[in-house]
Amino acid sequence: MADTAMDIRDRGLQYIGSTRIDGPLVVVERVRDIGYDETAEIVGADGRPRLGRVLDVSDRLAVLQVLEGTTGLSNQAVRARFLGESFRLPVSRNMLGRVFDGLGRPADGGPPPLSADRRDINGLPINPTARRYPREFIQTGLSAVDGMNALVRGQKLPIFSGNGLPHDRVSAQIVRQARLLEEKVEFSIVFAAMGVKHDVAQFFIRNFEDSGVLARVVMFLSLADAPSVERLLTPRMALTMAEHLAFDCGQHVLVLLTDMTNYCESLREVGTARGEIPGRKGYPGYLYSDLASIYERAGRIQDVSGSITQMAILTMPSDDISHPVPDLTGYITEGQIVLDRDLFHRGVYPPIAGLPSLSRLMKDGVGKGFTRDDHPALASQLFACYARVKRVRGLADVVGEEELGTLDKQYLKYGEAFERRFLNQGEYENRSIAQTLDLGWEVLSMLPRDELHRVSEELLTAHYRPPAAPTGGR
Repeated sequence: MADTAMDIRDRGLQYIGSTRIDGPLVVVERVRDIGYDETAEIVGADGRPRLGRVLDVSDRLAVLQVLEGTTGLSNQAVRARFLGESFRLPVSRNMLGRVFDGLGRPADGGPPPLSADRRDINGLPINPTARRYPREFIQTGLSAVDGMNALVRGQKLPIFSGNGLPHDRVSAQIVRQARLLEEKVEFSIVFAAMGVKHDVAQFFIRNFEDSGVLARVVMFLSLADAPSVERLLTPRMALTMAEHLAFDCGQHVLVLLTDMTNYCESLREVGTARGEIPGRKGYPGYLYSDLASIYERAGRIQDVSGSITQMAILTMPSDDISHPVPDLTGYITEGQIVLDRDLFHRGVYPPIAGLPSLSRLMKDGVGKGFTRDDHPALASQLFACYARVKRVRGLADVVGEEELGTLDKQYLKYGEAFERRFLNQGEYENRSIAQTLDLGWEVLSMLPRDELHRVSEELLTAHYRPPAAPTGGR
């Protein structure tokens, strides 16, 4: 239905002056017919328009969040105009191979995308009964993921990391190598960076170029020198693009979001400026629901061939997995890949922790009909034996390795082989799932057969191959 004359007149109104400018926020008074989350255009004395959105609105006041910062704005010179709609992103398949800033504007020197389809970046709610359960196994080529923490299509599986750990290299390797076993399908990639440094963004761009995947990548970059509040829209821009590629174009899309901790820091900054009552460590009380509005946009839909698989990188302050950001993320997502600083210092790549890492949907995407019949039991046995290794190492730290029994020493050798041969691999080494499972059995066969209680006799007969005993010489 066409806009009425009143609608058009109101949306053309300019409100001159503001009552308060506080951080990224501008408070405008005497407003009317303004909606929550509405887009606004704010102009200062320099005449440069800046984008903003309505965070709070009452009968007489509107609180605007200025996405490009309030530097240079003054209360007397501010002019605000409300546009009558929430933020929208023009979406098109032709955006593949392009780089945009955090607000969806071209950052590669190319023209704006030509599309009459402008989508609300907050997305549309999906009827839960229309969702399809994630099942198909995705091969990443990393044994630590494929063998023990398998990723399935439509899953959201974050990477928990820390400062200085190689999460960028690990995620880039997953992007290069991810594929479905039964279908010769490559993933389109939507990459969103929030508050990362220029060298990190350039690493991903070069990596995608060198591996030949840049043509099927859409990048949204809100870098460290961009206004921090811009980061609040960047993941929603990326997911809006992913939804178009998956549910309109029928593509399988892998969404990579980095760094979600920076996103949450921006959320805390805005909450503090608004005078909100803080929750844990100063984060707003709605942090859980806000993160859920991002993570829950992954998945599959009935009668739609496309899918969205999501991997979010977040750096844990002081490597604290109980910090609010990883803690709440773990409740929303279906597991986590945890990078271990001790493994990293010992030269193991990828340094994926064996015990804290978890894929809750792995059981529904591996085994008969997906990977190989022995996969579930083998993964369970590898976990159990590595847990025993951790206990034996703790005991060795107390009494000394020379005081351990023969079986405990065998577990120590197994643990070293598990880390050096199974977990450890080259940054450009792409292992098939068959290679990963065979390597798992090879490492597991270093232990006595009667120690393997989680695999059946049939599987042991088929796959258990103890190393040959050394032959003596004269």
